[in-house]
Amino acid sequence: MKLYSYFRSSAAYRVRIALNLKGLSTEIIPVHLVKNGGEQHSDAYRQINPSELVPTLIDENFTLSQSMSILEYLEESHPEITLLPADMQQRALIRTFCQSIACDIHPLNNLRVLQYLQRNLKVTDEKKDQWYAHWIQLGMQSLEAQLQQSNGQFCFGEQPTLADCCLIPQIYNAKRFNIDLSGYPKIEAIYQHCLTLPAFLQASPEVQIDAN
Repeated sequence: MKLYSYFRSSAAYRVRIALNLKGLSTEIIPVHLVKNGGEQHSDAYRQINPSELVPTLIDENFTLSQSMSILEYLEESHPEITLLPADMQQRALIRTFCQSIACDIHPLNNLRVLQYLQRNLKVTDEKKDQWYAHWIQLGMQSLEAQLQQSNGQFCFGEQPTLADCCLIPQIYNAKRFNIDLSGYPKIEAIYQHCLTLPAFLQASPEVQIDAN
């Protein structure tokens, strides 16, 4: 398998965690989202992923984009190590949690949105940071509430799931932007625990081949 990735992309980070948890060997192909105006906009990459986003997974002759679709594909194609529980209702809760991040929080704060705010709408750095913090705080309130009935070291029990694959990159980004997360103790505890585990550490931005 090949994964087109950018070291700071939280969507690609999700997939890297899942690949590591499942013990799957993958060739990482960097796509720098800033250098040279963004390598994702090149003609060559557009042929691979018309949306001009990362990640993109290539599994033999099959190409798939969108991180949540990739996570579900990996879960179904490599079920030996599962990232979703057997219980149908628990699976639904985990998918709800994942989509709270992938659909509600991340799209408002990803790189192309922040660039548009600055380049096109001429928003100041201060206003951009306010925008980012607002949507993070609103999202974290929801995530912390969703975890109140959850017990264990991970989001949903004692085993990592797709929820943890999605949560850790989002918290990493929030901390990179100096967002105060002290009001979310469950989230912080899960984050700190996951950062002790090789699958998460090896997926972190700082150790990627394109880190700079």
